[in-house]
Amino acid sequence: MKKLLLPLLILTLLLLSACGNNASNNSSSSNTAAATSTPAPEASATASADNSSTDTITYESETGPIEVPANPQRVVVLAGYAGNLLALDIPLAGVDSYIKANPNFQDQLKDVAEVSEENVESILNLKPDLIIASSDTKNLDKMKQIAPVVTYTYNKVDYLTQILEIGKAVNQEQKAADWIADFKARAQAAGEEIKAKIGADSTISVIEGDSKNLYTFGSAWGRGTEIIYQAMGLKMPDKVKEMTAKDGYFNLSLEILPDYMGDYVIYSKDPAGDASFQETSTYKDIPAVKSNHVYEIDATSFYFNDALSLDYQLDFITKSLLGN
Repeated sequence: MKKLLLPLLILTLLLLSACGNNASNNSSSSNTAAATSTPAPEASATASADNSSTDTITYESETGPIEVPANPQRVVVLAGYAGNLLALDIPLAGVDSYIKANPNFQDQLKDVAEVSEENVESILNLKPDLIIASSDTKNLDKMKQIAPVVTYTYNKVDYLTQILEIGKAVNQEQKAADWIADFKARAQAAGEEIKAKIGADSTISVIEGDSKNLYTFGSAWGRGTEIIYQAMGLKMPDKVKEMTAKDGYFNLSLEILPDYMGDYVIYSKDPAGDASFQETSTYKDIPAVKSNHVYEIDATSFYFNDALSLDYQLDFITKSLLGN
């Protein structure tokens, strides 16, 4: 009987051992599956970093609050604000033809696409994360279906406030404020030096155009006017002040041009325009012309009042009036 019980006992022990091993193996397999389905710490960190690229801020625009990227990487600009974004090191994906044609921006924009408000598909193809435009830009409703759109009305705020607003819209307010403070200091110092050289009562005019259409400008219409009249505090001819008070600019004819030319003149000149009026006796007899106090500059580089354009204009105006 004992001989029969012994094999049974051994068989029972073997069965129990096998069951224990299976349970252990099942437990091990279950733990492995759980580990596989749970992201490793490194993977979790990567996912968090990716999500940060979609973070947004609320920008209080002139049309109301807008959710915009906290770190925009593909901005399309359809107005004269590109130089502000370049100064703040914001990556641009597309700009309009006026910006693209600016000689001052050639290096920075050589790999940036040219787009148009008329061709919304050209903007869509760039997959922008932010669009900045003028309030009168066409097809804004369609653009809003592509990306957040921030618009500005030209001259609704002064030129330096505009730079600060652009800084806020791209989450670079402090950097914009620092640039403004530095610019104001440089422009004021240059203005004082210019006044000391040419006299505080000397007048300066800014004109643009050709024989068909010629204009003079007030104190806030690009072309260096903000620098000359606001930042430097130089004097505008009384006639220019009177006639530009309403619209910011005034259309001139050759006959009345002498009345609007100051002691010194900045001529924003289109190289492709008809400047034959400069060959007339009326023009040549203007005191500023006879004194060689008319300083010509390529109009395509002088239109805007963004940060990069202001730096360029400040340098040109300072060197021209100081004779450097």
